[in-house]
Amino acid sequence: MLRHLQTMFRADRYPALLVGLDDGDDAAVYRINDDVAVIQTLDFFTPVVDDPYDFGAIAAANAMSDVYAMGGEVALALNICAFPDTLPQGIVAEILRGGADKVVEAGAVLVGGHTIRDNEPKYGLSVMGIIRPERVLTKAGAQPGDVLILTKPLGVGVITTALKASVAEPTHVASAVASMKRLNRRAAQLVQEAGAHACTDVTGFALIGHGLEMAQKSHVRLRIHLEQLPFLEGAVRYAEEHRFPGGTCSNQSAYERSIDVAADIEEDMRLLLLTPETSGGLLAAVPPDKVRHLTARFLEMEEPCWVIGEVTEGEGIHVVTGERA
Repeated sequence: MLRHLQTMFRADRYPALLVGLDDGDDAAVYRINDDVAVIQTLDFFTPVVDDPYDFGAIAAANAMSDVYAMGGEVALALNICAFPDTLPQGIVAEILRGGADKVVEAGAVLVGGHTIRDNEPKYGLSVMGIIRPERVLTKAGAQPGDVLILTKPLGVGVITTALKASVAEPTHVASAVASMKRLNRRAAQLVQEAGAHACTDVTGFALIGHGLEMAQKSHVRLRIHLEQLPFLEGAVRYAEEHRFPGGTCSNQSAYERSIDVAADIEEDMRLLLLTPETSGGLLAAVPPDKVRHLTARFLEMEEPCWVIGEVTEGEGIHVVTGERA
């Protein structure tokens, strides 16, 4: 579907376009001059939680995450709104307040937006970020020997699915909401500080899908250690109960043939690694000599961080257990 657009907007025709359609990265990057490049992205979705303020905050954090995945800082944001006429104005106001508070937390400015009528509520942001051109992070720079860092726990997808079925425990939902609302801003700053070679954020294509994009674009193989992966409380239980969203099956169809999973890993766990995340953490490939300092900095800044694997020669993704690592 994008082939015609890729032909129209080839990078060789637009020398200032540093990252565009051909790159398939988290956001577009356009060089203004030698010192400044603009990062442009947008994202919006239907409610994933019941509380309108939390929904707005989560949607905003998720949209801004693509700027952080490219290593930049958010500067401006525009609201993207689709609401039914029957939705009370107070609920709409809370959604917008949640989003605005996250934009303020990001040190950015909300400057307007656009609204349409829609039977199903939708909310998100169009986001502009800034970065120095030489500091842009993409999915394509991972090198053999790099260490893989993840900055948020996994499991949001099964917890929100359990919430929709009214079987999720409130404490599990609260932890998932807190994780989704957490900005990736400080994590991105620390990853930049460590000189990461590649970075992406873990969202709809799950850890496996986004990791595979990094592997393919970098022409390397990612080895992920199952025991080192962080999961939100309740996530494994809901996976065992098969509380998977529809996106899990889509990701399984798209990526399963490109991954090598240890035979002793149960099917529920395999599917959990293919389950979409909302406003997930950053997945970064970091030089091995920088890892100890980086993890210490994350601890110092009270930011979550886990070492989950390494980059090797080869292709695809290899998920191993402790016995095979």
